[in-house]
Amino acid sequence: MDVHHALPLLSGLTAAQFMRRYWQKKPLLVRGAIPTFTPLLSRIDLFKMAFDDQVESRLIVKKSQGWHMKNGPFAKRGLPSLKQQGWTLLVQSVDAHNSAAQQLLQQFRFVPDVRLDDLMISWATPGGGVGPHFDSYDVFLLQASGRRRWKISQQKDLTLQEGVPLKILQNFVSEEEFVLEAGDMLYLPPRYAHDGIAEACIGPDGKAQDCMTYSIGFKAPVAQELAAELLHRLAEFSEDAVEAASPDKPQTMYRDAAQEATPTPAQLPDSLVTFAQKAVHEVLKDPLALGCALGEIMTTVKPQVWFEKIDAELSKAMGVSLDAKTRMMYDAHHIFINGESYRAKGADAVLMRLFADQRQLSARALGKASVDALYLLSDWQAAGWIHAVKETV
Repeated sequence: MDVHHALPLLSGLTAAQFMRRYWQKKPLLVRGAIPTFTPLLSRIDLFKMAFDDQVESRLIVKKSQGWHMKNGPFAKRGLPSLKQQGWTLLVQSVDAHNSAAQQLLQQFRFVPDVRLDDLMISWATPGGGVGPHFDSYDVFLLQASGRRRWKISQQKDLTLQEGVPLKILQNFVSEEEFVLEAGDMLYLPPRYAHDGIAEACIGPDGKAQDCMTYSIGFKAPVAQELAAELLHRLAEFSEDAVEAASPDKPQTMYRDAAQEATPTPAQLPDSLVTFAQKAVHEVLKDPLALGCALGEIMTTVKPQVWFEKIDAELSKAMGVSLDAKTRMMYDAHHIFINGESYRAKGADAVLMRLFADQRQLSARALGKASVDALYLLSDWQAAGWIHAVKETV
């Protein structure tokens, strides 16, 4: 993607300008971000996804006595009547199950892939919404059809209501208000309070239009959680290193030749604490190990994601593309894919980085792969992580 090319998606800004001026800083309203946009899935298809136990979904209903939430999957008659106002169906990770949704996300790849979470679709009857709330991540709210009224606020008071199944703000005070119609989009940075309510809308054909909003969310790691995951992964690396160590090379062991007789035997010796600190420091100071652990963590797919194995040989006469659910990234020394890491260098590293950035390789590019790279790609194809694609002339 040319990050210096003006984009209608960003109201005529280049991706570089948007990232400098708005990303994690302030909202951006874009009228006609995707002109003549039409939903990628019909209401019926979206509801079918909510019936599937492989898809994460939620039903949120606003009643006079309060909010109600129920997690999917739902029975075919488990959703409220279309005539009932004030209810919302949320379907997560639509991009993992629909190629058109995955293709839509390509337009947002001016942000590093490591930040992209998923595409969530919200379908609502008039009056439907999830209440005033804030998100801990960046989000682009694209109106796919119908109409939704957004109220937003940069308020500092983020106190939540108690005793409700949703994280709803207790003291929401709107500062700005917008009505989004099909093709319009609103970007909101993290912790920006907002409330979106579906409104009745009649289309050009005189029929009521469904209110569907696509949320393109960008997650951000939490420092403590990331540290815990990294330390766990690095500990696994250390265990592997111990198992693979040569018996001729002794491991570094704690020694306490200077330990004196102690009247407090239950007390941890200071020398052991110092030894432990040095051991952890030795693990953390290896930049390759830390980078490898980080890449594996960031490409690990969600628990509900699965791949269909493929019994076919890789053909150099065809191109290849990543499966919509596959997460592939790289650093200066590794290629990462779906939680696994591979050391890479030379021409193969260049090829694999191109594959990760473009999410596809032509037959011509594939012809430059080494035997080892082709063997690896064959394994990925068998696992269902990549697919052969016919190229049009």
